[in-house]
Amino acid sequence: MLVVQNILANKEAYITALAKRNFDAAPVLEEVITLDENRRATQAKLDNILADSNKFSKEIGILFKNGEQQKANLLKEKTAQLKENSKQLSTELNDIQEKLVQTLYTIPNIPNDSVSNGQSDDDNEEIYKEGEIPTLQEGALPHWELAKKYDIIDFELGVKITGAGFPVYKGKGARLQRALINYFLDKNTAAGYKEFQVPYLVNEISGYGTGQLPDKEGQMYHVTGDDLYLIPTAEVPVTNMFRDELVTESELPICCTGYTPCFRREAGSYGAHVRGLNRLHQFDKVEIVRIEKPENSYKALDGMVEHVKDILRELQLPFRILRLCGGDIGFTSALTFDFEVFSTAQDRWLEISSVSNFESYQANRLKLRFKDANGKNQLVHTLNGSSLALPRVLAGILENYQTPKGIKIPDVLVPYCGFEYID
Repeated sequence: MLVVQNILANKEAYITALAKRNFDAAPVLEEVITLDENRRATQAKLDNILADSNKFSKEIGILFKNGEQQKANLLKEKTAQLKENSKQLSTELNDIQEKLVQTLYTIPNIPNDSVSNGQSDDDNEEIYKEGEIPTLQEGALPHWELAKKYDIIDFELGVKITGAGFPVYKGKGARLQRALINYFLDKNTAAGYKEFQVPYLVNEISGYGTGQLPDKEGQMYHVTGDDLYLIPTAEVPVTNMFRDELVTESELPICCTGYTPCFRREAGSYGAHVRGLNRLHQFDKVEIVRIEKPENSYKALDGMVEHVKDILRELQLPFRILRLCGGDIGFTSALTFDFEVFSTAQDRWLEISSVSNFESYQANRLKLRFKDANGKNQLVHTLNGSSLALPRVLAGILENYQTPKGIKIPDVLVPYCGFEYID
């Protein structure tokens, strides 16, 4: 959520920056400014009334003490009216403040200067590419066919149990999933990230804290009986652990990692690009989250990018990095880099990680601050990244590592799996 004072100071610059997102900010920023003016004016009236009420209360006590009951009773009548006025103004102030917050919720984050204009993912900029695309044998199969051939993932059984987008992993497929999770967590903890196990459901306040609500309302699974939401990513519960916290400067950076299943109600479509593991409603993901001093956050973002690069190098998967354009960047992000692995059997790139800096946008929603060396409270910067999302990594491994002998397991995963081939 944007800070009102920053909107007041940077209105025109914000309008220009948000145009990169194809978002017409002028009307809503003007509404924010008007609401803030009304809020301050109403607060001033309320403060004056409360000051008068306190003043009269002291005078009433003196008048009664001096035996001037008639004057005291007149002041009591005035005080009673002031109390009624203050109640009315308090209600008005709460209404204005609530409307101001709800209006701020509708404004996306200000994109970083390096974010380019663009309408969609077609306009994202490739900034890095590494790894050789393997040459597969004749008759190479996409991962959904390999899953059936080696009986390691059963999509039909998932449909029977739940519905489309909920696969069942079997035998060596399940063990490979577990191996990837453990490998990712080990890499993250070795890099200084503290591991957490967090709830898979969150309350509404947590959804608002990290920005999934109200922007993505309807995309999360809502447990209506308890008014809870199944998490779309570990980012939500992990970051909300620090909601309403004032941390010390010496505690920063705070680096967290965690494994969770993720649940997303994304609208499905048809075709090979969403078949198999390409798009799921339930999938596993290991996440990294950082809480940083503002001046360190972009250096931290670079470090997160290098960390994900190192994982993909060890998996020996060809990958590239995209800097997302304004038309594709997430609602809460200031800058996002997407990682994609190349699926040789599908002849296409598959997104497997997003690494983002939210600057102070989430922190303002979360009321997450730190006390600096001068004793002043400041908003932190929050960052997160997939490290990594499993389905498309698994798809890339199955397709790129297929051989006439079977599916070779990447060397780095063999100690975790306990086998070298799926055959």
